[in-house]
Amino acid sequence: MISYDYPLNERVRTLLRLEDLYARVDFFITRPHAMDHHAALLSLFEILEVASRADLKTDLLQELERQKQILELLRHNPVISEEALEDILRKIVSTATSLHEMSGKMGQHIRDNEWLMSIKQRINIPGGACEFDLPSYHYWLNTDEEARRKDLREWLAPLQPVNNGLLLVLKLLRDSGKTTRQKTHHGAFQQMLAGRAAQMIRITLDKNLPCFPEISANKYAINIRFTSLGGTQKSRTCDINLDFDLTLCNF
Repeated sequence: MISYDYPLNERVRTLLRLEDLYARVDFFITRPHAMDHHAALLSLFEILEVASRADLKTDLLQELERQKQILELLRHNPVISEEALEDILRKIVSTATSLHEMSGKMGQHIRDNEWLMSIKQRINIPGGACEFDLPSYHYWLNTDEEARRKDLREWLAPLQPVNNGLLLVLKLLRDSGKTTRQKTHHGAFQQMLAGRAAQMIRITLDKNLPCFPEISANKYAINIRFTSLGGTQKSRTCDINLDFDLTLCNF
């Protein structure tokens, strides 16, 4: 199965983008080649750019506190596992504590590093990270693999509480939805929301199907068109009836 998440507001859109970028950093840091570590650093700079556009720390803390209060009301509910409830409450408290302990502006340690900022500036130019433009960076890319990995992890560590916070918030959001089985008509699907609130749409379908969903939505309706790639990579409507799972996620 393959899932597609579609955000319905700017806050969720930012969290999904950061989730993807943090996953990329984690992936490339573990790999050995210098180009892998170059890709990890690029993603780290992207995290800095995306995170600078919103007060993420405050947003995450507010949402975690709101979820904690809601979950506290479920104590002693006979249909709720006390063990599972205590586990998620512990995670919320631990994650919120780590966020509270973050000092200063997110990513300020990177902005204060003149060498990193010189690389960031050059990387914005196509081909700007060549060895003749950035000999010091070329030298760093040719140092020992473990030394590079240690540097990357040190630069990432102060940003990790935000990653832990957004992963927990997105998990709570994804788990909040009720999934229904739906069917398309000639590759298209529409559903009126009829007053139901949603912050994110999640679509899951068989990964062997030769198509992907293109989604548009507002507070009134969801429109999904399933599309396939042609031989020249041009999109065309996948004119078949298919089944998929639809989840409307909302706290």
